[in-house]
Amino acid sequence: MSEVEIAAKPKKQRWYRSLFVQVLIGIALGIATGILFPEFSHHLAPLGEGFIKLIKMVVAPLIFLVIVTGIAKVGSMKALGQIGAKALLWFMGATICALGLGLLVGNLVQPGSGLNIDPATLDTSALDEKTQGGHMPGGVEFVMHIIPTSVFDAFATNSLLQVLLFSILFGVALASYSESAPPVLMDVIDQSLHVIFRIVGYIMYLAPLGAFGAMAYTVGNYGAGSLKSFGILVLAAYGAALVFIVVLATVVRLLTGVNPWKFVKYCREEFMLALGTGSSEAVMPRIIKKLDNAGCDRAVVGLVIPTGYSFNLDGAAIYLSLAMMFLAQAVGVDLGFGEQLAIMGILILSSKGMAGVPGSAFVALSATAAAIGAFPVAAVALLLGADRLMDSMRVFTNLFGNCMATFVVANWEGLLDKDKMRAVLDGTVTPDDPDDVVAHPHPGHEHLATTPAQPAIEKPEALTVNRTPEGTVNHHA
Repeated sequence: MSEVEIAAKPKKQRWYRSLFVQVLIGIALGIATGILFPEFSHHLAPLGEGFIKLIKMVVAPLIFLVIVTGIAKVGSMKALGQIGAKALLWFMGATICALGLGLLVGNLVQPGSGLNIDPATLDTSALDEKTQGGHMPGGVEFVMHIIPTSVFDAFATNSLLQVLLFSILFGVALASYSESAPPVLMDVIDQSLHVIFRIVGYIMYLAPLGAFGAMAYTVGNYGAGSLKSFGILVLAAYGAALVFIVVLATVVRLLTGVNPWKFVKYCREEFMLALGTGSSEAVMPRIIKKLDNAGCDRAVVGLVIPTGYSFNLDGAAIYLSLAMMFLAQAVGVDLGFGEQLAIMGILILSSKGMAGVPGSAFVALSATAAAIGAFPVAAVALLLGADRLMDSMRVFTNLFGNCMATFVVANWEGLLDKDKMRAVLDGTVTPDDPDDVVAHPHPGHEHLATTPAQPAIEKPEALTVNRTPEGTVNHHA
């Protein structure tokens, strides 16, 4: 790859050009529109939905390219298996802690106490519409679902676990060729990854508009009335999430040396956009890129992040266990220690199969209520008005948990470049091209670039461009 030298220091970006500021303004305008014009806000839903669909359009090819390039450079099936096993071990531990915290807060705060709801009076038709007759898959069904009918079907339906499986097989097969593999194939894959990130960059110009539409619709439909009715439950959920995040951040800092608060600042645009749209999938491409630039090996990022979206839903775990306590208390049922332990055991399994199930939280709660038999399943309909209010808590906690898991697994495997991590999080090193992941190779990946990361650049004329022996020119700016 050709060499790029920096000939001028960039000017500081103006505040109004910051994506974080633009998304923040979009969210503020969305909240104001939802409160002042609730009827009009119904028509703004396509703005948020359209933005998320644009992002989902590139998620499957992005995961494929990131995983293949990462695995091909790891080159060892044993190392790959260790990364996956340690990721799943961390996911299981985090899920157990999140579920336990939800049950603990439910016992202490008693958010449903005194409601005295009669389940027979509840209308469950809206619940049936929400779940669309879905159910939590069993163990065999879940494993079989990971195997795609065809490779094209996996990409067409955006099934992340199916894409993940094919990507791992492709990467391992490519790595097995070792030095005998034609370098042109890796070059094509690397450059394709660069193109996908550039497409993501184009889509992100619409992020403020997407955040505005999604927030206006949410506030207009689930505004102050719902918040007042379920205030204690909402406060308990957000309080439990805050405790979980603080404890998780402390543990991860002790294990890896990463400063979680600096990481949140580093990814503030992504976190704010996830909160505004109510979807962590909307920021998956940029989070993958940010973690790669922050010193996590690409193989670890490619495996942990997509897998975590199905297996490491910490925010959802807190909500599910707390919601079970709320429902039992609301209908006047006192759950004993054994029943709460059974709830945790069931949710540990059911929370892992939630991805892709319509109304997954309601399906998981209904299945758990039916399994323990302590209160009628119809009671789950109580949460129809409060569920949307929990989205911000779930999205932020899920995203933060997956990012921290990536740092832990990378450090565990010795694939975390801590010097690079500190430099990037401290702001002393800025990627020279935020869309160009191949410009920042990890140890052992030096063939992807000829120069280390440099300060950011704004103007193409500030570049000195060298030609390769073939006569091509690097235009990355």
